[in-house]
Amino acid sequence: MSGYADLFRLEGRRAVVLGAGSGIGRESALALAAHGAAVVCADRDLGAAERTAELTGSGAEAYGVDLLDTAAVERAAAELGEVDVLVLTAATNVRKRLLDYDRAEFDRVVSLNLGATFDVVRAFGAPMVARGGGSIIAFSSIRATTVEPGQGVYAATKAGLVQLLRTAAAEFGPAGVRVNAIAPGVVETPLTAQIKADPEWYRAYASKSALGRWARAEELAGAVVYLASDAASFVTGAVLAVDGGWTAIDGRYDPPAS
Repeated sequence: MSGYADLFRLEGRRAVVLGAGSGIGRESALALAAHGAAVVCADRDLGAAERTAELTGSGAEAYGVDLLDTAAVERAAAELGEVDVLVLTAATNVRKRLLDYDRAEFDRVVSLNLGATFDVVRAFGAPMVARGGGSIIAFSSIRATTVEPGQGVYAATKAGLVQLLRTAAAEFGPAGVRVNAIAPGVVETPLTAQIKADPEWYRAYASKSALGRWARAEELAGAVVYLASDAASFVTGAVLAVDGGWTAIDGRYDPPAS
């Protein structure tokens, strides 16, 4: 195959990043723009989206949208026009054990992590299917397969997201639309600030990965560019782990070899 040098280039493609105001979303927007895409930085916090757009230095647009508002998601898909790449990073978590959870907290986590994904995949996926191409990328988590006390509802939504995306991959595939998930481990973002503030908790999570540390948000951006690009032209329905080996190793104990 010729043209390998251009496999990751995204010139001529329009990308929308939902949750671009901070963390992984911001880094995803920056990376997509750096590879040539025209990027729309969308976030509930329009000011944060504008700051990300300014950081790209490539004429990126900013757009305000509340993903918990189904009508607003549908309006965004209509107003933003032709979209080649859709990246969804927005998520929330309530760290409580199941017996301490109340229904309002459950609904809040499910509504954003799973309900908004449903709305986004439908609203942005329909025109991609009609046009005959596109790439949808959403963020799951290692918690879709590995759980711990206090992460039950979050884990359930991330597992549900994977199955929703796999179904979309199956249904959209004949039209040439690819749908994939990225599953990070622990990443230094605003969502994990509570853990990072506790030194013991921070060290425990760092020791759980094979690399012995947390990820930086920018270390997820390469996976986004890959799945958005022609380098992943035959990749759909996949869950790409970017977890520093967390799910590859068995616990923290390193036994003697003999």
